[in-house]
Amino acid sequence: MNDVAFLSMILGTSTVAGVLGAILGLGGGILLVPLLTLFFGVSLPYAMGASVLSVIATSCGAAAGHLSSGLANIRLGLFLALFTVTGALAGASLVGVMPARALQTLFGLALAYSAFTTIRQLHVEVVDSLVADPLAQRFGLDGVYGDRVLGRDVAYHAVHVRAGAAVMFGAGLLSGLLGIGSGAFKVLAMDTVMRLPMKVSTATSNFMIGLTAAASAGVYFGRGDIHPVIATPVALGVLVGSFIGTRVIGRLSNTTVRKLFLPIVLYLALSMLLHGLGVLR
Repeated sequence: MNDVAFLSMILGTSTVAGVLGAILGLGGGILLVPLLTLFFGVSLPYAMGASVLSVIATSCGAAAGHLSSGLANIRLGLFLALFTVTGALAGASLVGVMPARALQTLFGLALAYSAFTTIRQLHVEVVDSLVADPLAQRFGLDGVYGDRVLGRDVAYHAVHVRAGAAVMFGAGLLSGLLGIGSGAFKVLAMDTVMRLPMKVSTATSNFMIGLTAAASAGVYFGRGDIHPVIATPVALGVLVGSFIGTRVIGRLSNTTVRKLFLPIVLYLALSMLLHGLGVLR
């Protein structure tokens, strides 16, 4: 394979990952790292460095579309980011102290339960009967967005804000302790715990993961893990894909987005459990 074909394939793959990342709120990194290492032969450090840039590109590319459509709740994202960042700092300080396998098993079980909950509400489009959490009202965390599928504006209320904040802290803890992304946990916290519309959850997650990735990008750059030849087509492809993804998500129902997200949750739950039990290393 010549260089042009190699870079073109990475660009195309990154574009698809950017579309899915913008729709699912995961940044595309969970797809890009295994694809770059297994199918393109990229070393893991360079793949992870490119993945960090892809998350920033997804967040930036999706931001304009999500903000104009009203899907991304910036106030809610900034509020929850406080707990995620705090958890990440705590997790980083516990590296080598807390058994990583025990934490992986715990979060694997939590993800498995979340997958079960997602299946139960798989066909729920919008929950209309919820009473807003007083804490959400105090901080103005509720919102409204125009839903093309339903053909009307959808007002939503955040519930169980304290429980959602606790899950966000746990997501940050896992991210800091194990050095992995936590976009899936952010989406699950907003969708299954705080009972926000799925599209709002994924759009707000896209905004939040960009903040986290921007903070860690300097570390990867300082270690020399961001290779320009790999990172450039990845960032460009993901940026284009994220623009496309923001247009696509507006035409999808919350049910469809949840169905697309469910296999990712099941994969992460199984992976966490297998690593935690020592089956995979």
